[in-house]
Amino acid sequence: MDNNGALEECENTLKPVNVVLAAISVAFTTLTVIGLIEKPGSVYEFEPEEQNPFKNKRVRFVGDGNDDINADGARGYLEIVSDVHTPRRRSFYERCVKRCIDIILSGFGLILLSPVFVVISVLVYMDDPGPVLFTQKRVGKNKAFFRLHKFRSMKMNTPANTPTHMLENPDKYITRVGRVLRKTSLDELPQVWDIWMGNMSIIGPRPALWNQDKLVALRDGYTVSDEGRGVEIVDANSVNPGLTGLAQISGRDELELNEKAALDREYVEKMSFIMDLKCFMGTITSVLGHKGVVEGGTGNMKESKIR
Repeated sequence: MDNNGALEECENTLKPVNVVLAAISVAFTTLTVIGLIEKPGSVYEFEPEEQNPFKNKRVRFVGDGNDDINADGARGYLEIVSDVHTPRRRSFYERCVKRCIDIILSGFGLILLSPVFVVISVLVYMDDPGPVLFTQKRVGKNKAFFRLHKFRSMKMNTPANTPTHMLENPDKYITRVGRVLRKTSLDELPQVWDIWMGNMSIIGPRPALWNQDKLVALRDGYTVSDEGRGVEIVDANSVNPGLTGLAQISGRDELELNEKAALDREYVEKMSFIMDLKCFMGTITSVLGHKGVVEGGTGNMKESKIR
């Protein structure tokens, strides 16, 4: 075969590869451009009855033994202490770079992980027919509610609107596939979509459940000085929640609520590219080693069997 023939054969072999690469490039560019478009801060923007009454307000937790137990395992309620937040000075990294990184990585993730999404979706449905995705109301930036997405790991007959750790016998509700997904954190993969939409970030405090009142208040960081005046400290609710964060690589479910909230506030205070890289690499180590995973939630819920 002469050189021209060999070259032509090589070009014919590479054509399918070039087409695939071109398609990926177009898809990624499209996702990146759309991702840059600002979206509503809350997916409940047009559902007033579903919005958080504490959105954009400073709060504290008031213990009350007569209240029902919330998702933190505490009895009490939130009380507004200020209708106005003192604006926090944000770095250039937080204002511009961080969101661009989120868009680029989540865009790549949506494209490259699409085969994994398909396989997991089929397995979830075959194990327990029903919706593949599970959506849940979570607390987002400035306490705005948003819908967080996960692969469904619980059976269809699981009691609705009840956190897993608060079920009487949660183990019987987890599917076989769900058990593997939860152990490997693969159930969290659909949150790549939430990141691309702008409701989450790759790195940040994990989004609290809509009724984790104590954690939300601790993240607000509101306290009172000896003179009775309110003291403003870093507010961890003022940023997009993340797929992972400093608390997750520092103990994850083993942490008490006050420890977790303190780490979340520390992350916001020290937010930078180096900090995000540290959390990202630490997460890989934690996931591979299943470090800090306690089926039962956080801190004072360690004795529960299932998160």
